Amino acid sequence: MAKTYLSYNNIFSSLGFDSETVIEKMSNDVSGLDRYDNNSLLPQPFCASLLSTEVVREEFNKISDASKYTKLEQMLILSLKKVLDASSITLNERVGLIISTTKGNIDVLEQESSFHESRSYLSELGKTLKDFFGFKSEAIVVSNACVSGVLAISVAKRFIAENRYDHVFITSGDLVTKFILSGFNSFQALSSEPCKPYDKNRIGINLGEVAASILVTSSKIHLNSEAVEILGDATCNDANHISGPSRTGEGLYRSVKAAMKEASIKASDVDYVSAHGTATAFNDEMEAIAFNRLQLENVPLNSLKGYFGHTLGASGLLETIVGMHSVKKNLLFSSKGFTELGVSQNINIITSNTPKTLNVFLKTASGFGGCNTAIVFQKTTN
Repeated sequence: MAKTYLSYNNIFSSLGFDSETVIEKMSNDVSGLDRYDNNSLLPQPFCASLLSTEVVREEFNKISDASKYTKLEQMLILSLKKVLDASSITLNERVGLIISTTKGNIDVLEQESSFHESRSYLSELGKTLKDFFGFKSEAIVVSNACVSGVLAISVAKRFIAENRYDHVFITSGDLVTKFILSGFNSFQALSSEPCKPYDKNRIGINLGEVAASILVTSSKIHLNSEAVEILGDATCNDANHISGPSRTGEGLYRSVKAAMKEASIKASDVDYVSAHGTATAFNDEMEAIAFNRLQLENVPLNSLKGYFGHTLGASGLLETIVGMHSVKKNLLFSSKGFTELGVSQNINIITSNTPKTLNVFLKTASGFGGCNTAIVFQKTTN
């Protein structure tokens, strides 16, 4: 089987519009979270990482007419364009496009939207991006709750292994809207303060807006300095509850175990875990249990939600890209917001930005409906 790699990438977020700027701010311990008191979105204050509609529009107008595209489409196009331009790959039938999102253009269903409600269909989102860039292959939309961004990498890997494509571009994104906020608020899951994953005093999640894009390829010619190889991946559904994970972390445990088996590694080979870490009681607890069952309790681990909030369908890809840069820089980023362990099993939370030689890292994600995805990555040498 041909080796598969992640290469050129972009993060478009409140911390910056390119990966390098975002990583630099994270290195300086800067968070993109802010507190909002906006009754038009939610009756009570909430903490989130948001992108100004006006700023996104201004940036997009540099390349095209923003009035023809929704906010999410603008974000995805701006992010993906930078990856396409950097890769210099010619678009033909051997180049695929995957879009990962949980809700897509959900905002067009709001009364004030100027777009027809059909724009909310995920197929329309795929067609819009395909047509903008001129992809020759059909756009594929991966929408499986909050594992969507990581799962998209697995799907791309399989397309390449099956010789359907030589290269696959992935772009991921989600918005923070009245619909999304009210949904999480109905679970009493939102925090009005910056989130604290795994912390004893955590009180809930923050949401975030981001677009993230990457090139998945089988060609070493198209690798950049932070490229990583995909060693193994797996997805498992614990079939426990529509919104709650298995209390024993069964789905996460099985997905990580299968990914490590494919990668032919053991727990001691993992240098770093980029975990899901939503700062909710059930998620954080089941992750701690699963990682202990996997003998990963001593491996340095972080959640990046304290920098970006929970960016839903984009979170897995966003956090994978940060992991790639972390490995390149041999730098572990702190799990922002963490002070005191608040789960029943011991896990090795990264409390400050720490230099460490890194070679292999594990990315995990979990989502509503019981879905869990894990991928093992290894640093490449060009």
